[in-house]
Amino acid sequence: MVDVAEKEMDNPTFRSDTVLSDVHLHCPSKRHLMVRLNAVGQPVFLSYFKLLWSTEDLASGKQVREITTGREHQCRSGDEPCDKDRSNIKKEGELNSEGVEALLDDDGDLEVVRRPRSASDLEGEDLLRDIVCPVILMKGKEDAFEDELQECTCSDVVKIEHTMATPLEDVGKQVWRAAFLLADYILFNRDTFRACSVLELGGGTGIASIIMGTVAKRVYCTDVGEDLLAMCEQNIALNKHLLEPGGGEVKVKELDWLKDEFCTDPEAPYSWSEEEIADLLDHCSVIMAADVFYDDDLTDALFRTLYRITHNLRNSCTVYLALEKRLNFTLRHMDVTCEAYSHFRNTLNDLENLQDGKMKYRVEPIKLGFCQFLVYERIEQL
Repeated sequence: MVDVAEKEMDNPTFRSDTVLSDVHLHCPSKRHLMVRLNAVGQPVFLSYFKLLWSTEDLASGKQVREITTGREHQCRSGDEPCDKDRSNIKKEGELNSEGVEALLDDDGDLEVVRRPRSASDLEGEDLLRDIVCPVILMKGKEDAFEDELQECTCSDVVKIEHTMATPLEDVGKQVWRAAFLLADYILFNRDTFRACSVLELGGGTGIASIIMGTVAKRVYCTDVGEDLLAMCEQNIALNKHLLEPGGGEVKVKELDWLKDEFCTDPEAPYSWSEEEIADLLDHCSVIMAADVFYDDDLTDALFRTLYRITHNLRNSCTVYLALEKRLNFTLRHMDVTCEAYSHFRNTLNDLENLQDGKMKYRVEPIKLGFCQFLVYERIEQL
């Protein structure tokens, strides 16, 4: 938990009273450009996140470029080994057939066969996790970034406005890894979500909803806080170039998990119309949420909201939950624990075991063998 102190922005230091997602500090290829201050005085940065596909590929159904994770044997066509793996298997077989002598170098030392490279190694130089400090756009210096801004209007970049260090209640204004993981899953299973009506809970900056909007018919991206929702709406406008080829629509709406009803006050920003509520309940078949399990009370509120909404849906629904398991040393336990994750798992088990005669929930884990379509660091805790 950190907070940016008011020192030189090119060498930030941190205090221990707020939260920072290191996604911002370890962006592999792009700068973070400060573009404005939001309504509460927080600096807002514009970041570019590389996509390993283009809207032309998506529209035409062509094979997209992709980074595989873990062992590189998972092909799109199924479980058959890829050409690269076939050659690796052959080489390993040759070594075994020649005996131990094949594993010795000229001096007689054992040469260790190294494990396959992980996804974070595949792009080599391009994915080095060098610290990228904030760059402030100053009057008279916009031309220095003109080429970069021009480059990032193409169809292989997601442009996201976000804050960096924030109080805990504003963490939705930052970008978190689980949103990238969820986006990867959406892109890997495009046909599953094509033409669906989708609800995202705790949408934050909107990156998962934007990616879902490239294939789904309609996405309701929800969160709380006018300032956050305005930022989310701005991000959707910045990425219209991704949504237009598929004709998807992303609507930003308020949805407070601590309240039992949708906000329908016509005077309130981002409120729901009766038609939108009816559309959601009649057609929604997918609900998703990423990195929203960090506070026990909010976790309880989220599951109550899930139950209330799914109970009123006309059709069955699949809920996709992505999160990063964060380990912390606590004095209470005098050990490294992950209490927020433990509470999430317990609440998830309670939901699956719920027996009220009206709803039945089944929980299934998703293996993380699917391909990586966004350039970010996919860590083991995701």
